[in-house]
Amino acid sequence: MLLALIVFAMAVVRSFFSPEKTRAALSGRRAGVGNVMAAGLGVLTPFCSCSAVPLFIGFVSAGIPLGVTFSFLIAAPMVNEVALVLLFGLVGWQVALSYLGFGLAVAIAAGYVIGRLRLEGWLQDWVREIHAGGAVQAPLGGGLTVVERYRQGIAAVREIFTRVWVWIILGIGMGALIHGYVPEALMARIMGADAWWSVPAAVVIGIPMYTNAAGVIPIVEALLGKGAALGTVLAFMMSVIALSLPEMIILRQVLTLRLIAVFIGVVASGILAVGFLFNALF
Repeated sequence: MLLALIVFAMAVVRSFFSPEKTRAALSGRRAGVGNVMAAGLGVLTPFCSCSAVPLFIGFVSAGIPLGVTFSFLIAAPMVNEVALVLLFGLVGWQVALSYLGFGLAVAIAAGYVIGRLRLEGWLQDWVREIHAGGAVQAPLGGGLTVVERYRQGIAAVREIFTRVWVWIILGIGMGALIHGYVPEALMARIMGADAWWSVPAAVVIGIPMYTNAAGVIPIVEALLGKGAALGTVLAFMMSVIALSLPEMIILRQVLTLRLIAVFIGVVASGILAVGFLFNALF
């Protein structure tokens, strides 16, 4: 339902703007500003990773630069008011604010790096055609009636929704199967290890799991209570909600495997840096 609504709304809005004007507003010399704006929007939208994907598709289809859309995709699930309030109650305002700052930094930097790599050619063919503006029929002020704009929205829903709805259900279903199965004792031993590999191990463990920012907080609390290092636990938290396997399954219908690998690599690098830094500071 979210996917259909977002695609319809984005198609109607897109009918008022040419793809050239949309891209010009958020690309080129203003790409960094676009990344900051997209990450800030992500903080204000309390979506899990699977819920953020429909908005990601809508942004791409509107011609918004790829790196900017990735900044939103990363920030939306990883940094939101729910996670910040729960972290504040759990570990204090210093850690909560630090998490906010580093989470935004990861989203902005990762999106900027992906944008500078210019990997639009690694989108799936049908998405690349939309991103290039092939599905947009009307420029700014094209004189379309309201009914014609709605028809464009319905056509966009048919085009995109029929391609990805099965994979969204599959991804969420897989998340439901593994939700709640967290071997806390084993993970606490790994994350409490005084070794350099504890942070990378936490990220690797977190990727196959799935929950949202609010759902992972009780796990974080349990791990900290068993002596796990704060930075290692936060790295685990970030990987669970920003690099979950169900999200990758859904994104596979939008991105090629090469682009997914770049996305995972760039974001994981930022998460590792945050984990090591938190361990050093707290």
